Amino acid sequence: MIFKTSGANLYYEKYGDGKPLILLHGNGENHEIFKEAIPRLAKHFTVYAIDSRGHGKSSEVSELHYADMAQDIYEFISGLHMEAPIVYGFSDGGIIALLMGIYYPKLLSGIIASGVNVNPKGIKSLWLNLFKLYYFFTKSPMFRLMLTEPDITAEMLGEIRIPVSIIGGSRDVIKIKHMKWISDNLSNGRFRILNGETHSSYVVNNEKLADIILVEVEWQSGRGGET
Repeated sequence: MIFKTSGANLYYEKYGDGKPLILLHGNGENHEIFKEAIPRLAKHFTVYAIDSRGHGKSSEVSELHYADMAQDIYEFISGLHMEAPIVYGFSDGGIIALLMGIYYPKLLSGIIASGVNVNPKGIKSLWLNLFKLYYFFTKSPMFRLMLTEPDITAEMLGEIRIPVSIIGGSRDVIKIKHMKWISDNLSNGRFRILNGETHSSYVVNNEKLADIILVEVEWQSGRGGET
């Protein structure tokens, strides 16, 4: 299905029934990374798996900015008249989710963000240098995005009032201390490290993600989030 925002056409797929749950993929990916987790999640939620602008079957764009992507999802939620959805975002999707919590504080009931950073310095140096090399040769807007954005401050994080779960792998490309710093600056946050997991091992084409999301939704429901 296609939803037209003011800046892009978003491709999405819808599954299940119940409270709305939006799934946002990472840089260079699409909604299909969630294909193993969706069947289980659809037993509990109405699941919306979206291709971000410039990705998958959504509109191609010449530039990518996280604020524009957050605006897309705001219009998507508003246009489909969703009531207090939960947003799970992986990597870049997690950045979008956090920005939504900052820009639209009454829109969501909870955020789950995994492998997320709030500025490029949160990426481990080896990977950051590799992304710089890729950008040098490709000039890809996807790599430029990761190298120049976001710029989310502690004060901005403190403005998020809904429950937020920050999750990372013990072998993540994002610095563990950076993800913990994000959680520490949230007013209603929790931080979990998954031992033995990489940045994407428990997310991409992995049913395990469904269990992780269900655990966090349960925690959030006891912290003021809606179920």
